[in-house]
Amino acid sequence: MIIEKIPVNSGVERLDSLLGNIYIGDNVVWYDDAGSLATVFCLNFMKISQKENKPLVYVSFDRSPKNLLDKLGSLAKNSNLTILDCFTDGKGEGADIFRRFYEAKADRLPCKVVRVEHPEKPEVLAESLESAYSEFGGSDVRFIIESITGMQDLWGGEEQVLKFYTHSCPRLYELNTIAFWIIEKKAHSQRLRAGINQIAQVAMELTLKRGKTFLSILKAEGRDIETLNRPYNYAVRGLDVIMEGKRQPSVYNDIGAQLKEYRTSRGFSQTELARLVGVTPSTISQVEGGQILPSLPALLKMAETLSVDVASFFQGQLPGQDKVVYSSDSRINVNAENTAKDQIMISLLAPDAITSSAIPYIVEIPENTEITGHFFYHKGEEMGYVLDGDVLLKTDAGVFGAGKGDLIHLKTDTPQWWKSQPGSTVKMLWIKIKSGL
Repeated sequence: MIIEKIPVNSGVERLDSLLGNIYIGDNVVWYDDAGSLATVFCLNFMKISQKENKPLVYVSFDRSPKNLLDKLGSLAKNSNLTILDCFTDGKGEGADIFRRFYEAKADRLPCKVVRVEHPEKPEVLAESLESAYSEFGGSDVRFIIESITGMQDLWGGEEQVLKFYTHSCPRLYELNTIAFWIIEKKAHSQRLRAGINQIAQVAMELTLKRGKTFLSILKAEGRDIETLNRPYNYAVRGLDVIMEGKRQPSVYNDIGAQLKEYRTSRGFSQTELARLVGVTPSTISQVEGGQILPSLPALLKMAETLSVDVASFFQGQLPGQDKVVYSSDSRINVNAENTAKDQIMISLLAPDAITSSAIPYIVEIPENTEITGHFFYHKGEEMGYVLDGDVLLKTDAGVFGAGKGDLIHLKTDTPQWWKSQPGSTVKMLWIKIKSGL
């Protein structure tokens, strides 16, 4: 049975875009290089959770209740918030100055503050987390745990921390919660960080370099993203997080969208195109993502490599928009998109008409050739008309044969292999139909 993953808003739109969302069940680890950089992301997560009327549990090892309430400000004025105070009887050593908080106003706050006795015992914290979860009825509870570093200071070593995390992280995942775990990167060994990374669903690093702050996604389990380990510069204005690439002129997106259309229609990977243009794969990725503009020499080389006019990268200036007839000499050879690259020949019949709803190709498979997988990566329908030869293909539905005059229609299935028969080359008119059209 496939369980649908439910996306959740982190409160920072650009982060959701880069990460591909956080999901119910995620344990999100924030490696904080400066000890205070994760705060704004936690506060934004609290803000969006409260807006959506979701319960939230805030675990504090490093701040007294009064200090934490001052930090949270108006976000503390919420009945769906429970604070687990592991500070007063932890680092605060039960001192009267911290205990007076409970005598003065703890029972008159909008949120609930729970004093955790014996927070030096990991099993007590585990019980407190379970109890807080149960009090909210187990309904989409979110956790912010500040911090793993505070735990280690109190528990006296990494072994206790790793043991607790190893037990609690899968437990929170199974309970369908979302947990933010804060950790000061420089305060822990590589061994502990590796152990935490192995279990967490998401891990992000926040660094401070030469007065600028950067976010890098170290791990994003179950997401197919191209942003891993790339530092993104961001700035903070109040609770607003302004991240690199958040607002770019439309020309950035225009060029990026057109580049991706041309690249994929010709069967190039980002790495292959980068090599031919003389830039890094990251540059191609950032251009296609609308984050940067290519240099003029790079843009000219892209156009040359993809056999298009430079003007075709700008929406509204595509050549061939009103073209009716494409001559046989206008077609170009393109790459297959898998291991069949050196086995078959594919020609794009209308090189400058990639914005149409259907893109035509001629696909030729030499006789007695077996191809693993499909020759296109395509989200959408595909149709092939066999002009010559005989071919076999295998999908999840079975093995099928097609000969001259037959039509192949792929709506949801992707071929697992193709086999041409002895005696003749297979030649097909192949149409990729764009999804959503």
